[in-house]
Amino acid sequence: MSAAHRTAMRQQADACDRLGSPFTARLLRLLADRLDGETAVGARVLGWPGDPLTTGDAVALRLAGGLHALVLSGADEALARVYANPGLGDEQLWQAIACMLNTHDAHLQHWLDTPPQTNEPARSAVLIAAGHWLTARFGLELELLELGASAGLNLRWDAFALEVQGQRFGPADAALTLRPDWTGPPPPATAPRIAGRAGVDLNPLDPARDRLRILSYVWADQGARLARMRAALDLAAKMPVEIAQGDAAEWLEQRLDLRRPGVLQLVYHTVVWQYLSPETDSRARAAMARAGAAGPLARLGMEQDHSGQPGAAIWLDLWPGGRVDLGRADFHGRWVDWQAPAPG
Repeated sequence: MSAAHRTAMRQQADACDRLGSPFTARLLRLLADRLDGETAVGARVLGWPGDPLTTGDAVALRLAGGLHALVLSGADEALARVYANPGLGDEQLWQAIACMLNTHDAHLQHWLDTPPQTNEPARSAVLIAAGHWLTARFGLELELLELGASAGLNLRWDAFALEVQGQRFGPADAALTLRPDWTGPPPPATAPRIAGRAGVDLNPLDPARDRLRILSYVWADQGARLARMRAALDLAAKMPVEIAQGDAAEWLEQRLDLRRPGVLQLVYHTVVWQYLSPETDSRARAAMARAGAAGPLARLGMEQDHSGQPGAAIWLDLWPGGRVDLGRADFHGRWVDWQAPAPG
């Protein structure tokens, strides 16, 4: 294994540890230490021609997802037993994985073909709070426009509820109730009204057809995340949303021209912007600046900012109004440090 591939898997293992998945961290460290080129899957991973890092092709998470899918689908009972007993030693875990590399080559090759898509519905805690804040600020209906929407689970955040500091934000019969560790003031009580919703992705997933793939990218030892994902996918099957396939900037240029009176267009993205090409980045920023000059517009970002602080930065760009820092949040929605100013 090249130094770059070892580094990629170990860096991802460190991230799994930080994000509460010690089993996946151990799995990836075993792969980093022991994977060789004697199987077709091993040879492909070791000879990967692109960028193996998580910020590139995320090869480690592709392979981890493929293995988890074998467990979720019931395709391999032996591997499922090992996954159900995380206290087993490294030798037993590795022997089970090594066997899978041979037995399920076609399946694992298929999972290596495409990058993982997180679809983390717990990020909707930030979207719910921001939706309430924007409604209190502008008093307008919201049109939701998500970049990097994947299966669109976070385009349905108004059907979820947020419970923080003894208060509930969202419907009483919510499909999913989010309870992150919350610091800072609660969001305003002004309930948002949604006028429409749509998203774009280079490779949109279908919540029904791609259910196994979406679930497989949730780390195997995180039962609460799996339960949230299943609830969000169940809702998505009953609540269709338009997800276009295409370039984010080109799509945004077209959608921002379709504004309606009395509606605030909310463009948002969660852990997506780092994957955009420089051209798409530039075109998307220019499209929002043009649209904002013609009327009210909001952009919500939840993104890694390499500041050395935990989690992702959360902010709003408002036209009119400029940049508003909202605080920080865990990448998987476990906690939110909400530092938004009063919306007035």
